[in-house]
Amino acid sequence: MEKIIKNALTRCPLFNDVSEQRLEQIVASAKHKLVKFDKKDIYILAGMPYRHVDIVVEGEMVARMVSLSGKSVEVSRLVVGDLVAPAFIFAKDNLMPVSVETEKETTVMRMSKADFVELIDTDPVLRRNFIATLSNIDVFLTKKMRVLSLFTVREKVGYFLKEASGKQGSNVVLLDKSRQEIAESFGIQKFSLLRTMSELQEVGAIRVEGKRITILDRSKL
Repeated sequence: MEKIIKNALTRCPLFNDVSEQRLEQIVASAKHKLVKFDKKDIYILAGMPYRHVDIVVEGEMVARMVSLSGKSVEVSRLVVGDLVAPAFIFAKDNLMPVSVETEKETTVMRMSKADFVELIDTDPVLRRNFIATLSNIDVFLTKKMRVLSLFTVREKVGYFLKEASGKQGSNVVLLDKSRQEIAESFGIQKFSLLRTMSELQEVGAIRVEGKRITILDRSKL
């Protein structure tokens, strides 16, 4: 299990530029425990206080915001190496605005806030990385809210395809989510997503082949 933990920490931005020797020292000496969740377990509900410091070492979780009408928006996915809700670790108002559920069997490395403070207080690299993590989250959420609140359905789909293309380094986008999951991530209905993708295909912007989408003309997205 130590190997699994070490692998997760090497993927966690909190441990960027940390030597392998230091990483092994942290795994061996930092006070922590492993907490396991089954698939589709509720990790935390919106409105509950966030009391721990967790890093995903196995599995995957999804954070969703649900309106009073029942409309669900996927805010983010938490995969191996992700620090869970870092902005709420030291927040005065630490009530979670989203609910988090496991997508598969998931294990987190859990530390108390006091032990986490001790860890980053004694390591300037970790402290700097934690500040950078908070800054990156702020940027991510600002972009996310702009897309959700200002973009039309067509603009949201175009944004998703361009972003996925950039990450995959190709005009051929291989979807790793279902259509329903993609729709939820932008706060739209699945049928609106399918209709928009069909319209984009009709005007020659994309070609859809199952989970393989080829961008033919970016100017039409």
